[in-house]
Amino acid sequence: MRKKEINPKNIENIINETGAIILDLRKPEEFAKEHIPGSIFIGLDGNFAPWVGEMIVDVKQPLILIVDENREEEAIIRLSRVGFDNTLGVLRGGIVNWKKHGKEVDHIRSMPANDFAKIFDIGKDSVFDVRKKSEFKSKHILNAQNTPLNQINDFLNYFPELGHFYIHCESGYRSMIAASILKSRGIHNLVNVRGGIKEVEKTHILISKSTCQS
Repeated sequence: MRKKEINPKNIENIINETGAIILDLRKPEEFAKEHIPGSIFIGLDGNFAPWVGEMIVDVKQPLILIVDENREEEAIIRLSRVGFDNTLGVLRGGIVNWKKHGKEVDHIRSMPANDFAKIFDIGKDSVFDVRKKSEFKSKHILNAQNTPLNQINDFLNYFPELGHFYIHCESGYRSMIAASILKSRGIHNLVNVRGGIKEVEKTHILISKSTCQS
């Protein structure tokens, strides 16, 4: 079941020839620190298979994987189980080898909720919550906008072109997926709030909560 390893110097040609997507399956914090520009994050340790199905609609989409060593076969098997059988290979040597070849890396600007709380201005700063509508209705940062991850491409015009804006989810996994997609669409002025609303609730930031009774 193992797929071939792809040399970093060949990736550009492969993408041009096949239309492949670079899918990064590492941990969110690793992706945030450094990743291949234009790659999409869907971490293997999160709710992996459902989000692959949500965000990559075509099961025939060619994929090049970036995955931690010794987890390549696991990744390929889990993709295959949900119908994604067109994995072309994995990046040989991962990001370390990518950089050794002089290739460019990008990063996600990210900050913990405590730091976010210190600088957040509710009257000026834009916040986007990428959780489901039901989660947003249950509780959300006051004045935040809901742009659910599974519909993120429908909301591209919502994100401001100037300055910066903040994105978050429940705990940080989905917002990193959203960040990777936005950056792949040319939207780079985002700041990811680490720990999501779970951590934001521990700060002084105002949270709007549903008054519905079960």
